[in-house]
Amino acid sequence: MNDWISALAELQRRGEPCVLVTIIEERGSTPRNAGSKMVVSAERCYETIGGGHLEYKAIAIAREMLASRSQDTRLERFSLGASLGQCCGGATVLLFEPMGQPQAQIAVFGAGHVGRALVPLLASLPCRVRWIDSRETEFPEVLPPGVEKVVSEEVVDEVAEMPAGSYFIVMTHNHQLDLELTAAILKRNDFAYYGLIGSRTKRVKFEHRLRERGFAADVVQRMRCPMGLPEVKGKLPMEIAISIAGEVIATYNATFGQKEAKQGESSVARLLPDSRRARS
Repeated sequence: MNDWISALAELQRRGEPCVLVTIIEERGSTPRNAGSKMVVSAERCYETIGGGHLEYKAIAIAREMLASRSQDTRLERFSLGASLGQCCGGATVLLFEPMGQPQAQIAVFGAGHVGRALVPLLASLPCRVRWIDSRETEFPEVLPPGVEKVVSEEVVDEVAEMPAGSYFIVMTHNHQLDLELTAAILKRNDFAYYGLIGSRTKRVKFEHRLRERGFAADVVQRMRCPMGLPEVKGKLPMEIAISIAGEVIATYNATFGQKEAKQGESSVARLLPDSRRARS
């Protein structure tokens, strides 16, 4: 089995995203033939497309795609001359294909009954989940694949570890901790979704305390509390978990659907003649 295939399989098993780089066209003298592949993850590279500045540039592009969580394939043409620091003199076209990119980065604060019901549901979706609690004994012995367990006494500090556009779900055992987490998340105000477990009474109390801390009303309104789909009734942990998971699914479907539509419009615009673009 080719090493790049083994690398893809291992990265997929670990839930680690990567980019598959393939030479799809070669003209003139090139360091490797068409069909040569390389796998690039955030930390490592597997196989090679010939080394040198071409490979260095390809790795940089792949890691830029990983950092931005791009879902789109990408074609890049390179002339292997002095401008790229190569002396082959030929040209090559590279295909960049994101592999195993999660559609959502989710932080779940709290490993209580609802958390233990919710996290396996989220793990079965195209998501990466960081499950955070100060109480290690609350976590199950076996975690679902793709779930990272974080045991920390400084739970609030974990908010800063999530990338922009993340999903935050707060359901800890302590109302004051819920409030501090809420303040840290709303202060960032760069999340795709924030859900807080609790009743409407809890929401009213939190809104009052957040206003006292100077949070604007429009920022506080982004908080989902009670969270979950109102159509899904029930008070059992699994019923609550299904309701929350449904709301998360609805949110990321809407978010990624909008991104895909904008990307499609941009692609069409690039194909239009300049005169038609000017009129549109």
